[in-house]
Amino acid sequence: MLKQILNGRILTPEGWLENGSVIVEGNKIKNVINSSLPVEGAEHIDAKGCVVVPGGIEMHVHGGGGRDFMEGTEEAFREAIKAHMEYGTTSIFPTLSSSTMPMIEKAVETCEKLMNEPDSPVLGLHLEGPYFNPKQAGAQIPEWIKSPVKEEYEPLLKKAKCLKRWDEAPELPGSIEFIKCCCEHGVLPSIAHTRATYSDVHAANEAGMTHATHFYNAMPVVYKNREFKEAGTVESIFAEENMTVEMIADGIHVPPVMLRMIYQIKGVERTALVTDSLACAATHGDAAFDPRVIVEDGVCKLADRSALAGSVATMDRLIRTCVQQAGIPLEDACRMASETPAKIMGVYDRKGSLEAGKDADLMMFDKDLQLTYVMQMGRVVTDKL
Repeated sequence: MLKQILNGRILTPEGWLENGSVIVEGNKIKNVINSSLPVEGAEHIDAKGCVVVPGGIEMHVHGGGGRDFMEGTEEAFREAIKAHMEYGTTSIFPTLSSSTMPMIEKAVETCEKLMNEPDSPVLGLHLEGPYFNPKQAGAQIPEWIKSPVKEEYEPLLKKAKCLKRWDEAPELPGSIEFIKCCCEHGVLPSIAHTRATYSDVHAANEAGMTHATHFYNAMPVVYKNREFKEAGTVESIFAEENMTVEMIADGIHVPPVMLRMIYQIKGVERTALVTDSLACAATHGDAAFDPRVIVEDGVCKLADRSALAGSVATMDRLIRTCVQQAGIPLEDACRMASETPAKIMGVYDRKGSLEAGKDADLMMFDKDLQLTYVMQMGRVVTDKL
């Protein structure tokens, strides 16, 4: 049956379409038209003046709804994914922090099962570690951090078809070989938990590391070497024009003025929004999955308050923060939550914009940017209209 979303302000690749309609057939967008006249025979969904934008694509998230993807179980995956979908995420790349190989293999098995289900929101697995600089461990479990081990990563890259992204610190020995191996298997290598110099970043970028994980977090800025200034990892990534970045847009991990600065320098096309949320996101309490972590001031912290550990943000909060606190135009905030991650992760052929033939993934916001509606693959997830 056809569904017609009408009386909304629709974000299309060409810009805003006033009082148009999105026609959905099954799990696909059949058309986006410049008319709000009811289509005969369709189920009519009145947007009531809300903005209608592409569904959020979450490319870095550790859990939600009280469950963590590191559990590796089907139940944990489903509950965490369901929790985030209610807040606007329609596609997701579950993320594991630094883990042991048995933990990774268990998560791979679960992820591949869910990916193969009809209309699945799961697009692939993201590994954040364990090949990191121990001096930038943050909330990673330090005992599991190490330099790349070819005998570990090469067999995994060959057999884990669900693996789409792997984060690593490019200053480590064996890094360039790791980066090239990721690229050979269609896996996006991303810089993270690092103290990389400009020469490290440039060499990694040349080898195929084109993305930066939770930009500005767990990486140094400009510093002094005796009487001279040295570019930190942050400035080095800014200098590599082709590199894309993701920012945790909760207004805490990256303050609003810095969110706007990243947007101004890197632009919409090279900036993605991520939650980097932990299990305590999308819940109604402050309980943390990890006993090393506390929830305080709207963010997850290490219990000794020495560092931020992850966010409790959801997709809708990212967009509100960018618009209301960082002064980023709504259309650009929405594109950074959908179009840009779709392009970075290679799924823009079917995700990331409201166009005929693409998957019917969308969300709606009212004039106060409160989420009112979520549709994933033509199925209604949230309806507060």
